[in-house]
Amino acid sequence: MKSLVRDNRVHVFDGAMGTLLYSRGVFVNVCYDELNLSRPELVRGIHEEYINAGAEILETNTFGANPVKLSSFGLEDRTEEINKQAARLAVKASLSASVPHLDSTKSSDRTVSVAGAIGPLGIRIEPWGPTSLAHAEAYFARQVAGLLDGGVDGFVLETFSDVSEIQCALRAIRGACELPVIAQMTVGSDGKTSLGTEPADLAQALEDSGA
Repeated sequence: MKSLVRDNRVHVFDGAMGTLLYSRGVFVNVCYDELNLSRPELVRGIHEEYINAGAEILETNTFGANPVKLSSFGLEDRTEEINKQAARLAVKASLSASVPHLDSTKSSDRTVSVAGAIGPLGIRIEPWGPTSLAHAEAYFARQVAGLLDGGVDGFVLETFSDVSEIQCALRAIRGACELPVIAQMTVGSDGKTSLGTEPADLAQALEDSGA
């Protein structure tokens, strides 16, 4: 994934995992992250479909696979296991793929990379809530450990609205590895996050934190 970040070209990610899982009959009251364990063939099949559609980078099925969100299903003790299995499924799909390079002038097949997907914890952290920055970082660190153990090539931090929270996730990653991190934040129609942060401030904070 490092070479993709540095080559100044456009690269194609996959699409939504949850949307496809729902379309395959998985109801929203199910823990989608746990499907990595109970229905691995379904998750891997979706990865392979995205590769066949032209994706160069797969995201693991782990958007909500942090111990806080998993605790709603009594699965917090399986955080590392779920993330490791998710990464392995995506890696296996990527290794089984032989996809022509998007640039038709190049004859060699391209390699499909795997990015570990990490979403917000789903709770407020200081100063907006009772969870400390240290605890938030520790939660993310468990997810990062599982994804690394499963063999991801990098990370994608998705749909964060709190700069402090995404920085906790970045610190958890940077404390474990130097793999590429793509950091995504959501802004409203006013051009700011829900907490009022300007895009220019977001970009600077994320770059300073190692994204």
